[in-house]
Amino acid sequence: MKTVKTLSTWRALNAALHDILEGTPSAFVMGEDITTWGTGGGIYGVTKKLVTDFGSDRVRDTPISEEVMISAAVGAAMRGSRPILEIMYSDFTFLGFDGIINQAAKARYMFGGQFDVPFVLRTNGGSGIGKAGQHSQSLETLFAHIPGLEVVVPGSPGDAYGLLRTAVASNNPTIFLEHKNLYYDKGPVSFEPIPFGRARIARQGTDVTVVATQQMLKRSLAAAEVLQDRHGISIEVIDPRTLYPFDMDTVITSVRKTRHLLVAHEAVRDYGWGAEFAASVVEEAWNDLDAAPRRLGGSRTPIPYSEKLESAVIPSETEIVAGVLALRNTTVKV
Repeated sequence: MKTVKTLSTWRALNAALHDILEGTPSAFVMGEDITTWGTGGGIYGVTKKLVTDFGSDRVRDTPISEEVMISAAVGAAMRGSRPILEIMYSDFTFLGFDGIINQAAKARYMFGGQFDVPFVLRTNGGSGIGKAGQHSQSLETLFAHIPGLEVVVPGSPGDAYGLLRTAVASNNPTIFLEHKNLYYDKGPVSFEPIPFGRARIARQGTDVTVVATQQMLKRSLAAAEVLQDRHGISIEVIDPRTLYPFDMDTVITSVRKTRHLLVAHEAVRDYGWGAEFAASVVEEAWNDLDAAPRRLGGSRTPIPYSEKLESAVIPSETEIVAGVLALRNTTVKV
């Protein structure tokens, strides 16, 4: 058993891929420039040195064609392999949506369960490093809406490692969405798989439940410190870790304690996954609420290139603090 280490997110993912390839002969990694870019680890270093350790049969550079890459990986999964496909940016998955949505997500159902589709699509989303409108979208809600897909949104290095191990072991197609602005964040990694559908209570609290993922999780934890120190409000912060399957039991239990809910995500607020969590809480814990749930999300606009404009369209730590204060000041019983 490995000892716990402090690693950056990209190194945790690299370690997970190494352990997967070492322990799962049917697994292989493929993607654009994953052996040749920079120091040989793709654009964020995640596949660094894998080709040296496992060879070009199991770590494969591909042509620049997302439609072909996705279709090839899905076909390989249907034939018994466990492909792990890296797409440079989640925005580029649109080029291969037929392979993801009409093939991978539906194949087992439409063919009567004759085969599994153990396919993992690793990619990244989110804003914060100036990649502009076509490289900065948060698309997790689109994938979570599709029956047949599992959707993973790791918010820490430990979760990145553990959830990727589980994704590759799963017999379902999994969309594994990393956040490009968290690759260099550091945290403890225990080198153990983490089950899907089990949320993490990132911070214990008693007054307001905040549900958030990835960059908004990080900002929510910072906002919780401000709210505690300046306003005496105790925030419980929950990281869903997977949007499908999603763990409503942990959220409901927390809301019944705090009697308030704020959901914060970077994806556009309109029709976002936060509405699903808020609606489920209303349906299941109506009598336990002291105020209507609130949502924070990105503005309905493409992500700007300008640093100041980019920051303006995504919820900030200050906006999370304001959202909690507004929620606490709403005293009318729902």
